[in-house]
Amino acid sequence: MSYDPNDERWREYHVTPRYLAGPTFTGDPALQPLLDVGWKMNHDELGNVYVSAPDQTVRLGYLPEGEDDALWKITAYSDPFAMPRWLVTFQDSTPTEIVQDFTTALAAAYTEGPDSYLYYRNCDLAALNVGTTLAAAGWSHRYGAADISFESPDGLAEVHLRRNRLNPAAEMTGHQERWLRLAGPPGNQWYATASSFTPEGLVAAMNTALTDPAPVIRYGDDLRLLPLQATATLVKPPVPTPLDVRRAQAANSRSTVMPSPAGARPFIPGPRPPSAPQVPRPGHSR
Repeated sequence: MSYDPNDERWREYHVTPRYLAGPTFTGDPALQPLLDVGWKMNHDELGNVYVSAPDQTVRLGYLPEGEDDALWKITAYSDPFAMPRWLVTFQDSTPTEIVQDFTTALAAAYTEGPDSYLYYRNCDLAALNVGTTLAAAGWSHRYGAADISFESPDGLAEVHLRRNRLNPAAEMTGHQERWLRLAGPPGNQWYATASSFTPEGLVAAMNTALTDPAPVIRYGDDLRLLPLQATATLVKPPVPTPLDVRRAQAANSRSTVMPSPAGARPFIPGPRPPSAPQVPRPGHSR
């Protein structure tokens, strides 16, 4: 499909809230923060991508051809040959920017050292403290016997903290989770999870990414995938029209070839067309 800057499919829109924007169908933005701090990337013959820290203590899998709908799986190890200490997952419909915010926080934590990216502190108190981001964003909360739940003002996003005892092996296989995030209208939700012992700073980063009020960019062709509750606003200024392009071309030609006759009114050129935005690279869609 060729790129036409005047095609509605390539016009840019700001979408809010970000947790309703859907994925960008490319993992590159979320992988880049880790690559920028020296992590290594490999891939298999199916197209799955694996990124690992230089010391192999943290590993990320971007798994468009994985066995389930968890597109992103991140694990951390105190011993590269032992069971992971923690697991974080993002389902395949998660907005890429939310995953990118998490990997940005992970890259920063890794540069700080193991105390920031590997180890957990006080289970109960720290878990409650990371919910302050949600409360500050106006999310309501409910304390139950089995969990603590937070809900966004529009009722379309939730965060649940399990309070009961969990099986470590079940958590590391994705069958149980300490933290569960759900977003989207009923029947069309995506999820993200974090196991017990996920460092508080990384859990807090997941909540911050979820509540960030900044819009994300989507193209006109993506709008058909948005739920009705999302808001899409055309980014201004729009891509130049064919008339804008012809006016600019005429201005350049007149200024270099044909001097204005005496007494003629000066020609005021129209705006120069900006460089065409980079076409998003197609990725895997389930």
